[in-house]
Amino acid sequence: MGLSFAMLTITNPRRPELEAISIEALADTGSVYLIIPEHLQFQLGLEEVAKKEVTLADNSKRMAPYVGPIEVRFKNRVAYVGAIVMGDQVLLGAIPMEDMDLIVLPQLRRVDINPLNPNYAAALAK
Repeated sequence: MGLSFAMLTITNPRRPELEAISIEALADTGSVYLIIPEHLQFQLGLEEVAKKEVTLADNSKRMAPYVGPIEVRFKNRVAYVGAIVMGDQVLLGAIPMEDMDLIVLPQLRRVDINPLNPNYAAALAK
């Protein structure tokens, strides 16, 4: 099993005059949030709304900026989320994947829409 990726389009819905960014994101099912590098925060003009304490893979903790909102698009899916700013790669965590009803296909090393709901995202609300 290898790394799985998704091509995302991200924008700042508060700044529609700024160009959308298409970027490859690593699907990280061990992460909860969308994580973006600092340069994307600046490119999209995203405001810091809070700080979050983040636990890293080595179990160390650090404070990181939390920015948003961000519009995330994948194929026919969309989600509005916040993002933690750190690192040098976009990580697609569990919250935006669940919000867009996406699945990880490890054998194909990619993310795709849930085949049970090909035309729209479905969610549990109970």
